[in-house]
Amino acid sequence: MTDLASTQPSALDQFPDRDPEETAEWGASLAAVTQAAGPHRASYLMRRTLERAEDTGLSLPPLLESDYVNTIPTAAEPAFPGDEAMERRITAWNRWNAAAMVTRGSADGLGGHIATFASAAWLYETGFQHFFRGKEADGSGDQLYIQGHASPGIYARAFLDGRLTEEHLDHFRREAGGDGLPSYPHPRRMPWLWEFPTVSMGIGPISAIYQARFNRYLAARGIKDTANSHVWAFLGDGEMDEPESTAALALAGREGLDNLTFVINCNLQRLDGPVRANFKIVQELEAQFRAAGWNVVKSLWGSAWDELFARDASGALARRLREVPDGQFQTYATRDAAYIREHFFGADPALAELAKSLSDAKLAECFHTSRAGHEPRKVYAAYRAAVEHKGAPTVVLAQTVKGYTLGPTFESRNANHQMKKLTGKEFRAMRDLLELPIPDSKLDDSLVPYAHPGPDSPEVRYLQERRAELGGPAPARKVHPVALPEPAAKPFETLAKGSGSQEIATTMAFVRLVKDLMRDKETGHRWVPIVPDEARTFGMESLFPTAGIYSPLGQTYDPVDRDQLLYYKEAENGQILNEGITEAGSMADFTAAATSYATHGEPTIPFYIFYSMFGWQRTADQMWALADQLGRGFLIGATAGRTTMTGEGLQHADGHSHLIASTNPAALAYDPAFAYEVGVIVRDGLRRMYGPQAEDVFYYLTVYNETKVQPPMPQHDGVEEGIVKGLYRFQEAEAPAADAPRIQLLASGTAIHWVLEAQKLLADDWGVAADVWSATSWSELRRDALSCDAAQLNGEDRVPYVTRALAGAPGPVLAVSDWMRAVPDQISQWVEQDWYSLGTDGFGLSDTREAARRHFGVDVHSIVVTALARLAKQGAVKSTAPKEAAERYGI
Repeated sequence: MTDLASTQPSALDQFPDRDPEETAEWGASLAAVTQAAGPHRASYLMRRTLERAEDTGLSLPPLLESDYVNTIPTAAEPAFPGDEAMERRITAWNRWNAAAMVTRGSADGLGGHIATFASAAWLYETGFQHFFRGKEADGSGDQLYIQGHASPGIYARAFLDGRLTEEHLDHFRREAGGDGLPSYPHPRRMPWLWEFPTVSMGIGPISAIYQARFNRYLAARGIKDTANSHVWAFLGDGEMDEPESTAALALAGREGLDNLTFVINCNLQRLDGPVRANFKIVQELEAQFRAAGWNVVKSLWGSAWDELFARDASGALARRLREVPDGQFQTYATRDAAYIREHFFGADPALAELAKSLSDAKLAECFHTSRAGHEPRKVYAAYRAAVEHKGAPTVVLAQTVKGYTLGPTFESRNANHQMKKLTGKEFRAMRDLLELPIPDSKLDDSLVPYAHPGPDSPEVRYLQERRAELGGPAPARKVHPVALPEPAAKPFETLAKGSGSQEIATTMAFVRLVKDLMRDKETGHRWVPIVPDEARTFGMESLFPTAGIYSPLGQTYDPVDRDQLLYYKEAENGQILNEGITEAGSMADFTAAATSYATHGEPTIPFYIFYSMFGWQRTADQMWALADQLGRGFLIGATAGRTTMTGEGLQHADGHSHLIASTNPAALAYDPAFAYEVGVIVRDGLRRMYGPQAEDVFYYLTVYNETKVQPPMPQHDGVEEGIVKGLYRFQEAEAPAADAPRIQLLASGTAIHWVLEAQKLLADDWGVAADVWSATSWSELRRDALSCDAAQLNGEDRVPYVTRALAGAPGPVLAVSDWMRAVPDQISQWVEQDWYSLGTDGFGLSDTREAARRHFGVDVHSIVVTALARLAKQGAVKSTAPKEAAERYGI
């Protein structure tokens, strides 16, 4: 009798075996089945037993893989609710026009992608006809993350339903005139159609997860009922290699986001070849998603396979399918029946016998084109299983052929991602396969025509009726302007008064401001604080007990600090999104909240606070997607600058995020020096992003952890305007002598404190009068200057603000910041005076702030020496002054 006990150590060894005899009987049964019916039968029985255990709720580890077959057997497929013949005609028109549009564009070298939509057409069409809710029904409709390379198919559908014309299609990838169709889903380019930018691989999946999560957050906080919103993300199997694609799977599973469905087009190909040439991507993804708590629906084989599975009494076919690597299976999809008989069926006597009864045509159909992803009934069954599943998100793994219907030169070919056009002969073959009424006379070597059955045709009426029943066109983006009332002035006035004798960092000033704004009766509940597990670093722990940390489960435990005033409080309606150590996840949160004004018609005011070093450097790609999606909100780069992070060193020292931020046209980047500047900038941001004339921009503020006395806001004219525009004179030189040398010192952020000390030293030790300017935004000054340059080309007489602000200011200009010199140097060409800058170029390092600043040459003494050098160059001070100063200060 065989015992079930393993010969290897097992976690089960720590538990007592209460009935060793029963355990032995189970082992003996397993051994008997294996001996009598073979290991495959024994394996089948064990999997069945484990599946039954799962169904009955027994606490066992889940099965991570199932056989390489459809999750929903043909006999269990639900009745198809549509007119399949009609939907096939609609899909045929869309296939044709997608291929025609790209081919016509390629004649001018514009390129495009054909093969992706060709493989995924039914994955989209089945959703559009039966599942995707539009925005004209109740709620906000569904959110659709369209795979970027499939965009031609979506344009083709919009052409069929009358939302686009032939002229639009002929402007595919021709955007310079303003009316073109962007290559991929770009909401900023087509804000009435696209909601989500997805072509930067990996951003779509993580954004979709956090969008589904944010939908739940809005409902939990009573802002919007999102019960009828479902998030659909269409992805490629190759795209799943991107780290962001799978980074948040556990979050979705953990929080039971059954309002989310991933549809992964498993055509087994990435851009250059097989996704898993020596392995099986479908099985890998199934295990990965199951382990993360997802419901997995595999939709792999088309109806042509039904006969093969029905004749396979031994299970040899399923075993063979599971062991063949994807690279080999792609080869089968391009070879003749003889090759398939020899290399696939010849591997097992039972399969060889099975193949004898199958015609060559049948084998070719099965291995060349018959995939479940090309059959609307099977796709419908998978989608219905997804939306009906409760308690977990669902991933549909749909197998297709890349390039399906485009002909043998495209289908399953490694190079088809780079193939941009069809020949006239290939179009004729495609026409015949799709049974479209397009005469040969229109398919010569000239430009291939678009095809349309007519606006009153049965196909168009059917399409429009189905969309009307589902709530209107999709995809679609609609904005119903909702201007938020201005918050009370008191929180801003508090910052304008300064901190008295108390030293506070600008990080704390910002947090205090937002804490007060979150109390506002009208808009306070709309603030969405987002932090990646560093809230205490940024002084945000005071928000924990008052605002609460969002958790769909509330708080199921007693927090260890429950008896303390600022205890860690989680709540179902918590306002803070504390995401753990994930900048990518936090950025996806921010994007969902920043676009809620459009997605749900409910504006929210997100602020995402993070180590500045781990923001733009790490997630700049998502910030581009945020700009593309027309997001609004406040990004806060805390503990900013290259020399303020004492002891943390190279990887924490940010001296370049403002340079990266300056590349994003939608980002308004500010480096405020004082608390009152923070208040003015935030107030301006609320007006610009949430006022009656809301703009599609977002703000980036860098704030510091260095505590300083915060002065009151100067009362002279132009201060607030200067703060917003990027530059104002903070402090003039005190009563300089008429013949005193003059210099203008510009500084941003924490550097203004070094400059103010330098101003005093220059006056006391060298008789130099220095005016101190606060440069709140180098990039906004540059943006204004570029705009003026463009206007001047058109004959307008516009002078850049920075030029006007510094006009007549005597002496050279010296700019200082805690950033690399390229940051302030952005404005140098519009400064009429002699220009020089000091900055922190190079890697950061661990040391005291004073030592780090001396190392980079931005400390007080270095500023004085440099100022004297610039003045000496102009003959305003004696030529030996810089050397004397360097010796005096030990430089």
